Amino acid sequence: MAARKATNDGDDDKARNLEQLLATKEIVISCGSGGVGKTTTAAAAAAMAATHLGGKVLVLTVDPARRLANALGLEQFGNTETRIPSAAFAACGIEPRGELWAAMLDTKQSWDDLVRRHAPDPKTRDAILSNKLYQNISGRFVQSHDYIAMERLYEIHTAGNYDLIVVDTPPTRNAIDFLEAPGRMADFFSSRLLRWLTAPAKSRVMNFASKPFYTVADRVLGTQFLQDIAEFFGLFQQMAPGFVERAEAVTRVLSDRRTTFVVVSTLESAPLREAEYFIEALDQRKLHLGALVLNKVLPAYLRRTATTPVARALCENGDQIAAKLPGFDDRAAVARVLHTVGESFLNYQVVAKREAEQRAELARNPDVVATVPFFDSDIHDLAGLMRLGEQIWR
Repeated sequence: MAARKATNDGDDDKARNLEQLLATKEIVISCGSGGVGKTTTAAAAAAMAATHLGGKVLVLTVDPARRLANALGLEQFGNTETRIPSAAFAACGIEPRGELWAAMLDTKQSWDDLVRRHAPDPKTRDAILSNKLYQNISGRFVQSHDYIAMERLYEIHTAGNYDLIVVDTPPTRNAIDFLEAPGRMADFFSSRLLRWLTAPAKSRVMNFASKPFYTVADRVLGTQFLQDIAEFFGLFQQMAPGFVERAEAVTRVLSDRRTTFVVVSTLESAPLREAEYFIEALDQRKLHLGALVLNKVLPAYLRRTATTPVARALCENGDQIAAKLPGFDDRAAVARVLHTVGESFLNYQVVAKREAEQRAELARNPDVVATVPFFDSDIHDLAGLMRLGEQIWR
């Protein structure tokens, strides 16, 4: 199925809700610090899109957590996209218009696939895949997880099999690495470091003897190890043009008008600072901030002024109220309870008003600001995801 294209109608106008936002996008990247509900929000948004907008929707998790698999009812969850069965929706009383698919990034497998795709010939491909250094570091290579995530996203998007891809990223500051990984990879392949690493091993090892640092390195690591490094990066350099080209293409996809970012946070101080940090980073990079989703927001009734006198009456007139309640012998204890309830309500009211001010300030940047209240229980299934989705959708 061809990817859905954004219309030109109202491009200059902000979307009024998440439904309108996702209807005109092909890639949605969900970002936020740990523990704020980023993974469940990404899955909920994807489930709502599949239900209401139709087409094929994929939620791709880069943050390697099993919560998403559990919530979607999947036993097998890996690099290959898996469709969420219709029976799972039917059990929730839902008949989706489209299909929901899910995948979780497998760094090692994705790197192997990338090598097979970019290697100039079978001999180079096999040499890289069998290289011991590659086998040891491909899953732990600095920035490898971030870069391969962007590569995987680009691969899936260009294949055109999905109308919408929702990406669940690592926690916020790592998500900045996620954004910068393509550029870093391109810089690496054109760097002096790579040229040094791929210089003829023999001449470099001979130079080591004249430099104390390299003499120590040779003694500790061994000449063979240094030669293995040169061979490894020499093989990789043969794929440099392909890597650089793809890295630049990935960067273009991120800034495309059909790509948007959703920042997920709570209004607690630490996650909120992280959210503000990432919002600023998106603005500096001229990347589109489509929505801000605020989880665990206090209910609106706490801000209503009509409720304040009731809470104050509990605090100030607890004795009189307790005297009118039948069935309680210890009226002083009842009065203390009423006073505690009233005071707690007034304290929560202050917090709720502060949250409203914070939301108003944050609303200046994104197209959409959605809030999610406290839920009585954790989200652990598709029904819970849909319940969360209803809160952020319209």
